[in-house]
Amino acid sequence: MSFQQFAEQHGLIIDQLVHDRWTRVSTTDKPNKKNGSYIYDGNSGAVQNWAIHEKPVSFKGKHDSSYAIRKTKTVIDNAQKNSKATSKAAFILGHALKKPHPYLEKKGFPGESGWCWNDLLVIPMRINGDLVGCQLIDQEGNKKFLSGQKTKGASAVFDNKGPVLLCEGYATALSIRRALKANRTRYKIVVCFSAGNLSDMAKTYPDSVLVADNDPVGIRVSKKIAHPYWISPNQGEDFNDYELRVGAEKAGQALKTLIKSIKQSPVSQT
Repeated sequence: MSFQQFAEQHGLIIDQLVHDRWTRVSTTDKPNKKNGSYIYDGNSGAVQNWAIHEKPVSFKGKHDSSYAIRKTKTVIDNAQKNSKATSKAAFILGHALKKPHPYLEKKGFPGESGWCWNDLLVIPMRINGDLVGCQLIDQEGNKKFLSGQKTKGASAVFDNKGPVLLCEGYATALSIRRALKANRTRYKIVVCFSAGNLSDMAKTYPDSVLVADNDPVGIRVSKKIAHPYWISPNQGEDFNDYELRVGAEKAGQALKTLIKSIKQSPVSQT
C-alpha cells in the first residue's frame, strides 16, 4: 500500500504529495476545511484526521531504516505535543474574559482590554489562521508559551488593510497601532513574539517594515533581514518605550516615513 492510499483510507484528500513537513489538507468528511494533516519523507510518515484521530497514525514504508523510524517517531511525538498545546490554548481562550490587565496598564494602555485567564493576559498565536498556542503574560510582564506548542511561524495580527509591519512584542504592536491611527495610516501589524521568529516571518512578508528593539539582538536581526527597519535612537528602548516618551503622533510620523519606502505586497492587502 502506498502512503497516499494509506492517507485516503484515513479520510485525507491529497491532491499533490508534499515531503518532509506537516501539511494540512481537506478530508472526505469535511471537504471544505483543512481538517487533516500528514507528513511523509518518501518512505515513512504519519496522518491525522482531526475529526477521528486523537493522535497521528504512523505509516511505515517497506525500506525503514532505524534512522527513519526514529525520525518518524520524533515527528509524531512533536505532533502530539503540538496537538495538546493547541487543545489547551483553545480551552484557555474558551474560558478567558475580555477585560483590562495590569500589564496593559503598565505598558501605557489602561483602557485596553485583552483576553484574561487566571490573572494572565492571553495572546492567541496562529499559523495560517489556525490556533497553535498562546503567549501568557503575568502582571509583572513575565512571558511564557504553552509547553509543546509551535512558535516558529506563529503570529498575532492587527489587520487594518495596509502595509505590513513586523514587530516582536504585543505591547510594541499596540503602540504601533496607536501611533499609526494618530497619523491616519493603514497597517497590518504582525506580532512575531521573538527575534528568531521575526526572521522567519520576514520571509512570509517580503514587502514589510521591521520595528525592532534597540538591543544587540534587535540590531543584528534587522541588519541580517535587510528590510527597511526602525530602531529607537535610545539604547535599550523599544517602540512602546519610544511612543510613550515622544507621543503617538510623533512616533507615527517616523513609521509613516518608513512605510513610504516599501511597495505594498499582495499579502499585505488581504
